Amino acid sequence: MSDTAASPAGDAATASQACETHASITKSSARRASKTGPVLAAPVKAAATTAKRAFYGASQAARVLWFTGHYIAGRRLMGPLTEPGDPPYAEKSAPLDRARMGAAFRELFEADWRNVRDGVYKMPIDMRRAPSPSSLWRRSRDYLRDSAQVARRKTRGGHSEVLSDAARERFPRYYLQNFHYQTDGWLSAASADRYDMQVETLFTGAAGAMRRQALPAVADAVAGRDAASLSLLDLGCGTGAFLRDVKDNWPAIRATALDLSPAYLGKARAELGRWSDIVYRQANAEETGLDDAAFDIVTAVYLFHELPPRARRNVVAEAARLLKPGGVFVLVDTIQYGDEPGLDILIENFPRGFHEPYYDSYCRADLGALFADAGLARRRDALAFLTKVTTFEKAA
Repeated sequence: MSDTAASPAGDAATASQACETHASITKSSARRASKTGPVLAAPVKAAATTAKRAFYGASQAARVLWFTGHYIAGRRLMGPLTEPGDPPYAEKSAPLDRARMGAAFRELFEADWRNVRDGVYKMPIDMRRAPSPSSLWRRSRDYLRDSAQVARRKTRGGHSEVLSDAARERFPRYYLQNFHYQTDGWLSAASADRYDMQVETLFTGAAGAMRRQALPAVADAVAGRDAASLSLLDLGCGTGAFLRDVKDNWPAIRATALDLSPAYLGKARAELGRWSDIVYRQANAEETGLDDAAFDIVTAVYLFHELPPRARRNVVAEAARLLKPGGVFVLVDTIQYGDEPGLDILIENFPRGFHEPYYDSYCRADLGALFADAGLARRRDALAFLTKVTTFEKAA
């Protein structure tokens, strides 16, 4: 069994995929410019689009190479799925289809670019404001240092370090785990500070682009309406990365950030500080304490696979209660078994390499039935590399 099957993102081949993606985007841009320039009678506009796309491609290629380098270093520290001397896992899925994985990776960035080009959403903030060298150095050093701790925790099966009597008085038992074997679980400022670096590294620079593929669903919900009249709730907002994209594109929308972790909610508050109108609420997504029918849009980004089945059902019921008639729920999470058959082995092995006790059950869940039981009808699915965006609607 290869180590690459342990990660959703694959291996060093992603570096060449980055270069291929850059070349694909740039060549496509040149073709589009040559075709549309005369039609638009605006060669300057066509040239500007070509330059913008080249910038996008080069920037994303650089990001992918940066995070792929950290991924490779981290994997070396983590080691194989099984410890030396242990028998390999009996894998049920077909071998990894590397050609399909590479194609899906490129398709993600091509879709991301099209959305930027067509004005569905803006060029990502991270590409408009490059991080400082000192920030990159700090994040890199912290990630590699913590990777060594994660590796030691994985070896000894240390996934309940955050469990304590005091913590059990404040949080549900399923929450008190070192998910991904990460230091401090969800319960410290240090964990919140390194989380985005860990996630982007895990997906070799694709996490932000995958997450942005939920923005078209938000755009559809906002279309033809005054954004200032709409309210959006992000359940399990984490560090605020998705809400940052939402507010960057629709600054007038009335947003609420909800998370169970005080540390992560604090990080979100810091990251989203430029928008003073955001409401922050520390609460369990199963029971938010918010008013009935208070929101036009409810979102959940990479939350559901961290929940046991009963908690998932509770969160869906709570979201249905919170939505206004005609409101939409936008679910962003991992692909499930059968969505990309050639990548099923990644789904199978991911919880083996990282402490993800509820991941497999989520990947087998019938989402349509789960949401229908709460009165939410499935409207649209969109695959984005290793992520699936599913939109549900409450009857008007």
